[in-house]
Order: sequence, then C-alpha cells, then structure tokens
Amino acid sequence: MYLVSRPLRAKPAARKLGRKKRMAMQNASNSIIQPAGFYIVALSSMPYNNIYVMFLTLLYVITVMCNVFLITIIFYDHRLHVPKFMAVGNLALVDIVLSTSLVPGMIKTYIVLDNFVPFKLCLVQMYTYYTFLSLEPFSLCILSYDRFIAICFPLRQESINTNTRMAYIISAVWLFCIVIALYAVTSIPSLSFCGSLEVHSYFCDYAPVLVLACGDTRPQWNFVTALTILFITVPLIFIFLTYMGILTAVFRMKNNQSRYKALATCTEHFILVALFFIPIVIIFCFTFFGIIWNPTVGLVSLSFSSLITPCVNPILYSLKTKEIRNRIHSLLTQRLSVHPLKTSH
Repeated sequence: MYLVSRPLRAKPAARKLGRKKRMAMQNASNSIIQPAGFYIVALSSMPYNNIYVMFLTLLYVITVMCNVFLITIIFYDHRLHVPKFMAVGNLALVDIVLSTSLVPGMIKTYIVLDNFVPFKLCLVQMYTYYTFLSLEPFSLCILSYDRFIAICFPLRQESINTNTRMAYIISAVWLFCIVIALYAVTSIPSLSFCGSLEVHSYFCDYAPVLVLACGDTRPQWNFVTALTILFITVPLIFIFLTYMGILTAVFRMKNNQSRYKALATCTEHFILVALFFIPIVIIFCFTFFGIIWNPTVGLVSLSFSSLITPCVNPILYSLKTKEIRNRIHSLLTQRLSVHPLKTSH
C-alpha cells in the first residue's frame, strides 16, 4: 500500500546510520532505539503536490471558519441549548481539531518543504488525529440516536433525550476514544527503530510508522486491525439500525406531509454518513484484502475525504437546519437594524 519515495529534504547524517553500528547498538544491550524523528515522504513524487495542499488549506480555512461560526451560534442562542444542537456542536468541535491535526503539518511538509517531524511531535500528531478520527463516527452515531428518539418517540422525546443524558453520552464517547487512542499510541515508544525513518504517508500515520519498527510488532498490528474494524462496523451497524427504526416509524405515519417532514430532518445526517464512511470503507477493504492499486491515489483519496467531511458538516447543518437558518437571519436583521445602510440624499 505504501509509496516508496525520496524525502523532500534529505538529512543523511542524522538518518542513515551504518548497518554495523545499528546492529552493534541493538546487540550490545536490549535498550530501545528511538530516532530523533521521522521523514514524511508520501506524495512527494506526485506532480503539483503543493497545489493540492494549498487546496486542502483552503478547505481547512473554510472548515474552521464555518465550524467556529456554528459553535458560536449554538453557544450564544439559549433556544439552541437542546440535545440535538449539543450533538451538532460536538461534531463541529471534533471537525475543527481533526482538520487541525493534519493541515498545518502538510503545509510544513509540502509548501515549506521541511518534511522532518520530531519523534515526540509525531506521537502528538498521531494521537490527536486518531482520537478525533475515532470520535467522528461516534459523533455521527449520537446524531442518529437523536433523530431516532425524535421521530420514533416524539411524545416522550423531552423525557428520554434530556440535555443531561446527552452530555453523559458525549462525555462517555470522548473518554472511550481518548483512552483507546492513548493505549494504541503509547505502544510506539516501546518499539525500536533501527532502519529507515521514511514514513510513507502524508502525516505521522500509525501503520506506516509501525512498519518501520524492528522486532515483533504483531500485538500492535492485531490491536489496530481490531480497532479499525470496531470503529467502522459498530457505528455503521448502529446507524443502520436507527435508520431502520426511523423508516419503520415514518411508514406508519398516515400523513404524507408528516412523512416528508420527518425524513427531511435526516437528510443532512445521511449525507454526512455517506461522505465519511464510503471512502474509508473502500480504502480499508482494498488494503485489508490486498487489492493492488496506486498508493498515491489511495493517500490522496484518504486525505481529501478526511478534510471534505469536516468542511461540509457545518454548511449542511447551517443551510438545512431551520433553527440555525432562523438564528442567522435574526443575527443579520439585528445587525442591519443597529447599523442601517446609509442612503445618499
């Protein structure tokens, strides 16, 4: 899967230890050999990779601006302090941090042309990315749970799905993802790196870094494979079951207008689920089953899908959600009333 390429900026003195010296260091004692850092080399041979990264940077700027705007509206409007918008605000926060864990590093690698990442910084980026990447599908699950309660139990919605219960659910999901990602990443410093330090990914990715380790890495591979399957299948099954319940409740409605209104509230969520899961499932299946394809295409697809979903999320919820549109309209109206347009006489 991984692309073999020349580093953007070679530092051979720090990177290329003699083989005999490395073997002597390893055999002299069983101490762990930790490098000063790694070199990000994927996409370096791709034509116009800097233009592609500039495009991702534009997506990142839009992502941050739109998500911050969405969080601000939810925070300051007390009418939006309900479970649904707690879940929407949670997803917006996850999107901001997830994008931030990738784009600044890619700017440094492909635009500033400094592809060296210190070891500890590599672990921080790896941990941040995988913590919030794992939070993304579970945040979509929380939104599907909210829609399920709202449509299937409309009369009991306020008693079942309270703000306190939603806060507990979000906190539990965060704690789970933080602990799981921490356990996975803290296994990296226990490994020795006595060979190449070129990471064949567009950031300090877990699997490409694990490939570089010498010694037995089977426990890490087994854990990360099980974790990947868990974070793909469990949220998908949960979302599928909630939508089956939603469709069952919708088809029991006698009024076509009520059916349309109920399904319309799920449209933006369904689009986000498709945008997030389809690329990941395709890439994971290709990798897991050993299907040969161009590694650069896979990395470009994965990097693009990792940033397009956080960019689209706030736009969909701002344009498709009536409460958010009304709040934006009221803000604009208040602004114009306070600062009316000056007319010339």
